[in-house]
Amino acid sequence: MVRAEVALRDAVMADHDALGRVMFDAIHHGTSAYSAAERAAWLPAPPRGPQWSAKLGGQQVVLAERAGQVIGFMTRERGYIDLAFIAAAAQGQGIFRALYGRVEQAAITAGESRLHTHASVMARPAFEAMGFRVIAAERIARSGEYLDRFEMEKILT
Repeated sequence: MVRAEVALRDAVMADHDALGRVMFDAIHHGTSAYSAAERAAWLPAPPRGPQWSAKLGGQQVVLAERAGQVIGFMTRERGYIDLAFIAAAAQGQGIFRALYGRVEQAAITAGESRLHTHASVMARPAFEAMGFRVIAAERIARSGEYLDRFEMEKILT
């Protein structure tokens, strides 16, 4: 079976609920170093509604879709990559790399000299493969659980 081609495009408001579902799926069904309790504390339900749309509306949001289904997305606001999630069934297929390439190019075009993020334990290797380095390891509290993550950066030249 041949997989349908992946297309990248800028997200529109009508995509926001699908992006929330991808985020939830990636956290709860993707390969994870976090326990079920930690994942539930991180994101108890797919984000949606006006507050979610307002968050996404203030950022560049690039999504990946295959056969009309959203399978991943990445967001950037003034040099900060806020969200980067790939649906569980699409992980390990180069989607992260494709999304990142589009986001980095937009940052360079905008004259940004640095990209930075807070990466989960699972996202750290993907960001490192794109040239990011760890600035600091962090542990954050969410709903009674503690989640490890990494502050990372890449200098754009």
